[in-house]
Amino acid sequence: MRRLAPLSLIAFGLAILPVPVHAQSLAVPVIGFLTTASPSSSGGPQITAFRDGLRQTGYTEGQNVRIEYRWAKDDYSLLDVLARELVALRVAVIVAAGGHVSALAAHNATKDIPISFTTVTDPVKLGLVRSLNRPGGNATGTAGLTSELDPKRLELLHQIKPAATVIGVLVNPNRPALEIQSSELRQAADRLNVTLKVREAANDKEIESAFQSFASQRVDGVLVTADPLFNNHRAQVLSFAASHSLPAIYQWREFATAGGLMSYGPSITEAYRHAGVNAGLILKGTKPADIPVVRPTRFQLVINRLTAMQLGLTLSPTILSIADEVIE
Repeated sequence: MRRLAPLSLIAFGLAILPVPVHAQSLAVPVIGFLTTASPSSSGGPQITAFRDGLRQTGYTEGQNVRIEYRWAKDDYSLLDVLARELVALRVAVIVAAGGHVSALAAHNATKDIPISFTTVTDPVKLGLVRSLNRPGGNATGTAGLTSELDPKRLELLHQIKPAATVIGVLVNPNRPALEIQSSELRQAADRLNVTLKVREAANDKEIESAFQSFASQRVDGVLVTADPLFNNHRAQVLSFAASHSLPAIYQWREFATAGGLMSYGPSITEAYRHAGVNAGLILKGTKPADIPVVRPTRFQLVINRLTAMQLGLTLSPTILSIADEVIE
């Protein structure tokens, strides 16, 4: 037995030799990031928030985790193909960014690879999870009211400009369940006794054309409905609204801080940060079935007072009193 001991030591020694560099790189986990946006968004606040969430769980892109990005570039029809590409790569987790369109594409592509989604209004109704507290499958994430808040946004826009009788509405014709979104807005318009001028836009040129139409029709204000497309083109949307001196309300706070008149909704950056945290937890071994879906508990009304002054609007004490944030 003593003569065999050195061989045993050699065997154990081989088992604990340092792993070659090329083998270490293969061990780095890979996250698939599926998004409706374009690569130009890679430095935006949402992506930054996602990376911050990853770092909270000990993962830093380029160091101990790799991210495979798949950009739909506002073409929702590409999401299914891009999701299947990530599945073929056998990524460790898919982050589906951009609401329910990305989440459904990822979920249709795999029932095995974990999914962390962002801002999906009703993930139970869509079949992504069994329940919010116990998702039960391969997906979890953040549930957030998005298009369901559009009627409330219409009311707030009317409140800031009570004399408004005609409101322009910007919609993405490629958004699933667009008819439901439009129907709820028409009901809200009837309650406020205002007329809606709905214009569809699926790309940059059509967004510009829609605002030109709003200006020529002399609408009293514009509701930019909840959709990833308009958030992806935030700078252009704000520029078109400003060039035509049109008061507008938006979904996310980032619009108001960048010069938009007002916004109402939950925090999109928090949703992306949470997606990063979820992805990190999953990489550490937690099953998505055991990670509850988080719902936003706070909705912020943000008003840009400087923009209001430039538009010649007088902000009433009432609207200022209900605002969560007033940007001076």
